[in-house]
Amino acid sequence: MTLRLEIDGAVGHLLIDRLDQRNAFNMDMWSAMPELLDRAEANPDLRVLVLRSANAGSAFCAGADIKELLANKDDANWRSANQAAINRVQYKLARLALPTLAYIEGDCIGGGCGLALACDLRVATLSARLGITPAKLGLVYPFHDVKLLTDLVGPGQAKRILFTGGLIDAQEAMRIGLIECIDDDPTSIIEALTAASPHSIREGKKFVRRVLDGQEEDDEATLRVFADAFVGPDFLEGTTAFVEKRRPQFGK
Repeated sequence: MTLRLEIDGAVGHLLIDRLDQRNAFNMDMWSAMPELLDRAEANPDLRVLVLRSANAGSAFCAGADIKELLANKDDANWRSANQAAINRVQYKLARLALPTLAYIEGDCIGGGCGLALACDLRVATLSARLGITPAKLGLVYPFHDVKLLTDLVGPGQAKRILFTGGLIDAQEAMRIGLIECIDDDPTSIIEALTAASPHSIREGKKFVRRVLDGQEEDDEATLRVFADAFVGPDFLEGTTAFVEKRRPQFGK
């Protein structure tokens, strides 16, 4: 099983397990991923979804399966289906209700970098190398993923990454905003996510998406979300815990 979802309390782990191919994604994996994302999103106990390699220390994802691309380059139907499968995964992952975290060990290249871009947060080890390499293969990176990249690092750095196809290390990736932090163990940030108000995270994620999609001012919906939070159970629990100097215990 090259992709699987494992549940550990409030944390879901979406594991990439194709070690012999450096976790490169093929058509079967792109096709299987939406159902796993649906399962995670439908699980009321989950507070965060972590995308990572199933094998500690191995590549996060070396990108698309190049041999498969070559074998099907003359099949227009296959190419169209493959493009649709990739776009479906990326769009769904970027808009999942759950907060998502990519934990990057080793190489995170091409389509693998796209998966990391579609997550909310990216934590990498010092061994990580990130890059987007279609310029070395005569291919073009998907528009949706180019937008995710540009939103993160700005147009200048996005062009450098896309035009050169070079790999950058974790420290450079953090400097330009491609990852959020360098850590050999993502436990602390995962614990912070699971301890926070699910309502606050969920609505905050929606607000950020609105900004990225071009919204600049409040509308009736955003004003209502802000106002309604003051009469919600998470506000009552959070403020009560603050006054009582204890850790809040938020519901689902």
